[in-house]
Amino acid sequence: MARIVPNRIPRSLSLLACCAPLIGCGVEVTSESQPIDGEGSESTASACPIPGAVRVDELIHPEEKHFAELYRVTVRGENAEAYWSFGGDRLSLQRRLIGVGVDAADQIDCDRIFITGGAGELDATLLPISNGRGVTTCSFFMPGDQEVLFASTQAVHEACPAKPQRPGYWWSLHPEYDVFVSDLEGNSRALLSGEGYDAEATVAPTGDRIVFTSTRSGDLELWTCALDGSDLLQVTDELGYDGGAFFSHDGQRLVWRATQWNAENPEAEQQAYREVLTNEWLVRPSAMELYTAAADGSGRTRVTDLGGANWAPYFTPDDSHILFSSNHHVGSRSRNFDLFLVPSDAAEAGVEQIEQVTHDETFDSFPMFSPDGQWLAFSSNRGNDEANPNFTNVFIARWQD
Repeated sequence: MARIVPNRIPRSLSLLACCAPLIGCGVEVTSESQPIDGEGSESTASACPIPGAVRVDELIHPEEKHFAELYRVTVRGENAEAYWSFGGDRLSLQRRLIGVGVDAADQIDCDRIFITGGAGELDATLLPISNGRGVTTCSFFMPGDQEVLFASTQAVHEACPAKPQRPGYWWSLHPEYDVFVSDLEGNSRALLSGEGYDAEATVAPTGDRIVFTSTRSGDLELWTCALDGSDLLQVTDELGYDGGAFFSHDGQRLVWRATQWNAENPEAEQQAYREVLTNEWLVRPSAMELYTAAADGSGRTRVTDLGGANWAPYFTPDDSHILFSSNHHVGSRSRNFDLFLVPSDAAEAGVEQIEQVTHDETFDSFPMFSPDGQWLAFSSNRGNDEANPNFTNVFIARWQD
C-alpha cells in the first residue's frame, strides 16, 4: 500500500506544546485532565495500549468528536500503515527516516518494517523486523503475534529500487515484491512468491485467511489464501487496480479500493493503464472508489461515489460502517486527506451519506481499530514543526461514538 505525503504545512507543534501537558502511556491521568464525554460527564480514561506513546490531546481538533484521547507513537520520519497485533498491545508499521535533523548514521532511505515493543524513548521502542534489503511495505501480524507478514523486494534488491520517472504522483508496483513472514527476531521466509507483484497482504480477524493484491493473473486483482500460502482463490476479475483490502471482523466480507475510469473516454484510459502497468509497473491512484464483496468475491458492490481518491478502508468494530481516507472534499489533486465514515451496506454513497471524522489540513489515513474496538491507529502529518512539515507519524486515538 503506497504512501501519500502531503505538501501543506500543518500547525507548529512548538506553539501548541504550551497548551496542554504531554502525558505518556502508563502515566495516571487525573480527573482534571480527563476528557469530557457528552452530557458533561467525565470519561474514564483507558490505559494506553502502546508503551512509550505520548499523549497529545492538543492536536485533536474541536470537530473531531470521535477522539476522546490522542497519543503519538512515532516522532520523526515517514511512518505509515500501523496495524494492530491480535493481542492489541503492539503495532507493526513501515518506516522511512529522512528529514532535517536526522543524522546520516540514522537515516533509512527505503521503507522498512518495525514493530512497537522495545524499551527507551519513542524511536527506541521500535524493533526492526525486515532485514534492510530492498524496499518493504504492508506489514501485518500473524495469529499468535509471534510472526509478521510483509511484502519486500529483498530477494532481488539490496538497495532501494528506482523511483518512478513519470511526472505526477504514481505508485510503484515492483514485480520483485514477494510476501514474506518473519519472526520477531527478523528471520524471514517467503510465503507468496513468483513472477510479478505480490503485496498488500492482510489477515482476517478470524485468523484463518490472508487477502493480498497480485498480478499473477495479468491484472492487479485481489486473491485470498490460507495462512501457509496454499488454497489460492482469485476474488476480483475486473480491469483496473483492486487493492488495499481488509476482511470484516467476522471474516465474511472484504472491503477494498478500485480504479474508477473516466466516463467520457474509458477505453483510452484503460489502454493507458494497461501499457503503464505492463511496461513500467506503475499505477496512478488519483481516482479510486470503495467496494465490498463476500470473501469469495461474489456480490461485488460499489460503496462510494465521491470522486477523487477514496482508499485505506477498514470496517468499524461492529462492521456496520467503513472508515476510510479521502480527498474528495478538497479536490482530486489535493494531498489533504481526511478520514470519513460510510455505512458498509451503502451503494454508491454520495457526500450526504458520509461523516467526516478528522479535520486536519494535512494528511490522515491508514485507519485500523484495535481488536477490542477501543483504539484507532492512523497515520498523520498533524503537529509537525516547520522544519519537517511532511513527517508522517503514527497516532492512536481512544475512540468514542
